[in-house]
Amino acid sequence: MVAATMLRPPCCRFLPPRRASSSAAAAAGPARRLLLSTPIFYANGPPHIGHLYSALLADALHRYRGLRGAGPGRLSTGTDEHGLKIQQAAAAAGTSPPELCERISALFRHALTQAAVSFTDFIRTSEPRHRRAVQHFWGRLRDGGALYRGSYEGWYCTPEECFLPGSQLADSRDAQGRPCKVSLESGHQVHWTREDNYMFKLSTFREPLRRWLQDNPEAICPQSFHQRVLHWLEEELPDLSVSRERSRLPWGIPVPGDSTQTIYVWVDALVNYLSVLGYPETHGEWWPAAHHVVGKDILKFHALYWPALLLAAGLAPPEKILVHSHWTVHGQKMSKSLGNVIDPMACMQQFTLDGFRYFLLRQGVPERDCDYYEEKVVKVVNSELADALGGLLNRSTALSINPTSTYPCFSESCFPKLDDGVPRTDGRASAEDYELVASVASLPLQVATAFEAFQIYKALECITLCVRQTNGFFQRHQPWKLNRDDPSEQLWLDTILHVTLECLRIFGTLLQPVVPHTADRLLSRLAVRPEERTLVGLTFLPRYHGQPCPFEGRLLGPSTGLLFQKLEKSLQHQTGTQKL
Repeated sequence: MVAATMLRPPCCRFLPPRRASSSAAAAAGPARRLLLSTPIFYANGPPHIGHLYSALLADALHRYRGLRGAGPGRLSTGTDEHGLKIQQAAAAAGTSPPELCERISALFRHALTQAAVSFTDFIRTSEPRHRRAVQHFWGRLRDGGALYRGSYEGWYCTPEECFLPGSQLADSRDAQGRPCKVSLESGHQVHWTREDNYMFKLSTFREPLRRWLQDNPEAICPQSFHQRVLHWLEEELPDLSVSRERSRLPWGIPVPGDSTQTIYVWVDALVNYLSVLGYPETHGEWWPAAHHVVGKDILKFHALYWPALLLAAGLAPPEKILVHSHWTVHGQKMSKSLGNVIDPMACMQQFTLDGFRYFLLRQGVPERDCDYYEEKVVKVVNSELADALGGLLNRSTALSINPTSTYPCFSESCFPKLDDGVPRTDGRASAEDYELVASVASLPLQVATAFEAFQIYKALECITLCVRQTNGFFQRHQPWKLNRDDPSEQLWLDTILHVTLECLRIFGTLLQPVVPHTADRLLSRLAVRPEERTLVGLTFLPRYHGQPCPFEGRLLGPSTGLLFQKLEKSLQHQTGTQKL
C-alpha cells in the first residue's frame, strides 16, 4: 500500500478550499458509450473470491461511471461453458456437460447477484446468440485468409486449454513420482498431443500488435502488464491452433462447414464481448469502446490472441485491458488440492455484503498478489467502516448533541474564508480545520484520478484519510462540551456539526460504488435525496463560499442504529474452505 503521508493533497499549508463540483466536472469528460466486462467464468467449478474480485472491480468502475453521468454504460459477465475441462469435469461428476454448465452457471449468477454486481448482460457460451456470433466471427477469419489447415503437435495443458512452447515448460514429477513436464506459469502438467487443426496466423500480427501497444500506451493497465506484453512480442510467437478434433472434443461449437472440428474454446470464449453487443448486427454502436477487467493469468489470451483475432476479423482491438493480480490465502495459492479455496458466499454472510466488498476493493492491489486471512478482514472493516465512518456519523447525529435532528446551519463568522491563504484570527476555526476542508474539497478529484488509473484501493485510502481527519476535527473541538445557552457557542456548535455532516455527505457519495448499501444508509440518514447523490454538480461546504446550502435546516432522516455493526472473528474459521 502507498504510505498514508503520500496521499495528502499536493498543496501549500493553507490551500483555500476548492468547490468539489469543479473537480468532479473536470474528471467527467464528454458522455459516451462504454462496455465494461468481467471475464466469463469457467463453469467447471463454483465461484471463489478471485472470480468475485474481478466482478467487483468491474462493478465499482461501472457504478462510478454512472455517478459521473459519463454516458450509456453496460457491464457484462457470464460463464464460459465449452472445452475439454468442462467435458472432463462433467464425466467426473457423473453428469452431462449441459447439466453441469446449467448448475454452475446458476451458481455464478446467484453469487454475483448476491454481491450486488450491477451487471446488465449475463452471457452463456452455450446460448444460440453466442454460437451464431462465434460462427460468423470464424467466417470472417476464414474469408480474410487468417486460417489454414495444418498438422500440429506439442505440449498441451488441459487446465489452461492451450499448447505451450518449450520455453514455457519446466521438468517436474507427477503424483506417482514419474518425470513429467509442467507449465512454468501455472505448474499444471502438460501432455504431448498431435492432431490436425485449423491454425491462426498469429505470427503475422507481431508488428500490428506492437504498433497498437506503442500507439496506445494506456491500452493495458497497470503499466507493468503493458511492458510484459511488449516483452512477449519479442519472444517466440508461433501460429495458434484454433480448433480441436471433434472426436476428442464434441462439447463445443463446430467449425462451420467442417463437422470433424470444434472451435478452440478460447476463440469461442473471447467472442462473448461481441455477442453481448449483438454481433454481427449491432455491435458497431459500442465496439471498440470496451474495457476488459481480467486476471493476470489470462493476460496473454486478452492482450495477444484477442487483439490479433479482432484485427484479422476487420475489427479494432478493445480500448483498454485492465489487469489484476491474484489472491493468496495465508501466503499460499488457492487450490482444490490444498483445500483452501475461499467461498465468497460464506464470506458475504460472515462479514456482510458491504464489509466483504470493501475489504476486497480496499486491500486488493492490481499490480501484485494480495493475501487473504480472516483476521485482516475483521481488522480493516471494523477500523474503517464500523469505527471511523460509522462512529463519526453516530456521534455527529446523536440526539444529545443535535436534539432538533436537523442539518445545522453554518456560521461564516465562526469559520471565515481564508485571507490570502492565511487563517483569520476573528473566527473559531484553526489551521488544522482549514487543512481538513481543503483535503475534503480535493477528494472528488483524487478519487476520480484513482478510478481512472484502475487504482480503486488508492481512492479508498484517500477517503479513509479524510474520514480520520474529520474524526480529528470533531474530537478536537468537543462539541458536546459547548454551552447551548450561549448564542455564540451555539453558532460554533452548529458550524462544527455542519462541517462534519458535509464531510460525511461527500464520503457517502464517493463510497457508493464500493459499499452501495452502507452509503445509502449514510446518505439517507443525512436526508440526501436520490437525485442529490451523483457527482454531477457535487458541491462541498457551499456556505463557506457564500453560496446557499440546500441541506441547511433540513430534517435528518430517521436513525436506523449503527451504520455498520462491528464484526467478530469466527472461532471456527467458517470461510476457510469451499466444497468443490
